[in-house]
Amino acid sequence: MKKAEELSNKIANVNTFKKYGRVARVVGLMIESKGPESSIGDLCIIHLNPTSTSESKILAEVVGFREEIVMLMPFTNVTEISSGCLVEGTGKPLEVKVGMNLIGKVLDSMGNPIDHSALPKGLATVRTEQNPPNVLTRPTINDKLAVGVKAIDGMLTVGSGQRVGIFAGSGVGKSTLLGMIARNTTADINVIALIGERGREVREFIDRDLGPEGLSRTIVVAATSDQPALMRIKGAFTATAIAEYFRNKGMNVMLMMDSVTRVAMAQREIGLAVGEPPATRGYTPSVFAILPKLLERSGTNEFGAITAFYTVLVDGDDMNEPIADAVRGILDGHIVLDRTLANKGQYPAINVLKSVSRLMNHIADPEHVKAAEKLRELYYTYDKSEDLINIGAYKRGTSKEIDQAIEYEPLITKFLKQGYKDNISMEESIEELIALASGGGQT
Repeated sequence: MKKAEELSNKIANVNTFKKYGRVARVVGLMIESKGPESSIGDLCIIHLNPTSTSESKILAEVVGFREEIVMLMPFTNVTEISSGCLVEGTGKPLEVKVGMNLIGKVLDSMGNPIDHSALPKGLATVRTEQNPPNVLTRPTINDKLAVGVKAIDGMLTVGSGQRVGIFAGSGVGKSTLLGMIARNTTADINVIALIGERGREVREFIDRDLGPEGLSRTIVVAATSDQPALMRIKGAFTATAIAEYFRNKGMNVMLMMDSVTRVAMAQREIGLAVGEPPATRGYTPSVFAILPKLLERSGTNEFGAITAFYTVLVDGDDMNEPIADAVRGILDGHIVLDRTLANKGQYPAINVLKSVSRLMNHIADPEHVKAAEKLRELYYTYDKSEDLINIGAYKRGTSKEIDQAIEYEPLITKFLKQGYKDNISMEESIEELIALASGGGQT
């Protein structure tokens, strides 16, 4: 009886009226329409002319208004849209299907399999845009999460529900590091968003970096660089919504996004198209508004946790460029990949002196923290004196600290190196770190 009443109420609340408008003009990336009545973020369907050679309709999103004109951003190209095309308002934002049966699938920004296969049955519907968890319902982070990378587990320990940025220039090993984490992490499920990647790199990442082992517990959302700006932004929000679904099921989720910089660039395209003024280095104000809205959605809530790694592509290895600076201020730590270390053949090329985990001191054992601080201090001492050592200007015995740093440097470098197929447990990494700091690894 109760189910019948619920069904009756749903039927009574169904809006049987459809709202329509007409395309007035297309300017660059933007479609201007007279109607339909709609709100920011609503999904609209543009019906193409019967002579169209491709799809009969395309999707677009309401991104702004100018007097009585509705400004739409399409999810696909606009080559076959003409003046007078019918615009149908749906009255709701983008929704995607999600569930356990999606594990192992590669999806587009709309949540559809890229290989054109049918979606599995038994999936739930979620909105791609959600509010971050209430700050008072977020449990504090007390548990470590192993990622299977010695440099991170040992020197930059990550907590379950922590959000970390990976900052690097192009070609320094971001994708390889993400693949290592996806294969080796102890999280229940991985959700990986590949935003603005080259088309070639998507298949390479799945086959080479992720591999069958990693894909077997991963959902990949891909939006390549050739796709419209809106598709690249929605790829990030769709991946986050999928991760939120599994978090609300009580799971420990690993969310990885490569890269946040390309999400910001896509938002800049949309902002400029709707008439926003360029602000910091050409980025529009909406870029800096959307970043916390996206990044704050990960983390813990009362049900589970999303541990997130966001890559940031720094132009010219400038760590203080606007997007890198904004993201670093939002997240709970940052990992810097150093091109100099990569050129030396040290992989992963993590510069532990420039990297920090803001929660390590709270979640790691005191012995572990003390050992990591000692090795960091020795590494810093060597790094500061490296030029003098290399040109022979330093004489042994002048400084006890530098002598000790010279002795430890090859051992620390060996500890930080790791083959991309090596899976090393957190316990093994910490034991090796403590043994090294206590002098057990000295030559």
